[in-house]
Amino acid sequence: MDFLRFLPYLFIMAGVTYLIRVIPFLLINKKIENKFINSFLYYIPYTVLASMTFPAILYATGNIISAAFGFLTAIFISFKGNGLLPVAIGACASVLISELIMTIF
Repeated sequence: MDFLRFLPYLFIMAGVTYLIRVIPFLLINKKIENKFINSFLYYIPYTVLASMTFPAILYATGNIISAAFGFLTAIFISFKGNGLLPVAIGACASVLISELIMTIF
């Protein structure tokens, strides 16, 4: 793509991104006291992170079944109270074992 053609796209994208972040600050001048809205705004980052991470988990391996095994293993290990490293190692090991089993059979 030509640089002169790329520049308008870049400025439009930067402007839209900036406006999305600035407009709420301009429209809301006082502290939000509604408990429902506060709880809604509190959980938005977790929701966005989950909605971006979950599809990546399912399509990270060559097979959705092995990815599901890894996901379920990670959920199980994390509910037992382990930290990030044991959860990641357990999920990777689960995916490796399930991929090896599927290639054998």
